[in-house]
Amino acid sequence: MKIMLVDDSRTIRNIQKNVLSQLGHSDILEAGDGVEALRVLRQVRPDLMLVDWNMPNMDGLTLIKTIRETDKDLPIIMCTTEAEKSRVLEAIKAGVNNYVVKPFTAETMAEKIEQTLAKFGATTDKPT
Repeated sequence: MKIMLVDDSRTIRNIQKNVLSQLGHSDILEAGDGVEALRVLRQVRPDLMLVDWNMPNMDGLTLIKTIRETDKDLPIIMCTTEAEKSRVLEAIKAGVNNYVVKPFTAETMAEKIEQTLAKFGATTDKPT
């Protein structure tokens, strides 16, 4: 499964990569903001995206709205420090499929990925 991490913090992306690695995922794409993510998306479509809200150039909410104009079926999880209910609802309205508040545990991330992919009839089967 190909997963794209979109976060302006390299440290956060590295933490996410470590967690995903613990969960058996190694096919990881990275982008430092929404503009870079769209550039990557023109080349390859991931099976799942983890998107931060607050980033320079193009924030996560704008990125998600842009993606949803042409792709309603790409599983997207908002992974952010924004925890207020109004923000969660705003993200859901924009088209996210799930929401993870930072900091998170590997267990929480695994659960959110599993829930999100289940909505699309996909699984997190790891390559053998």
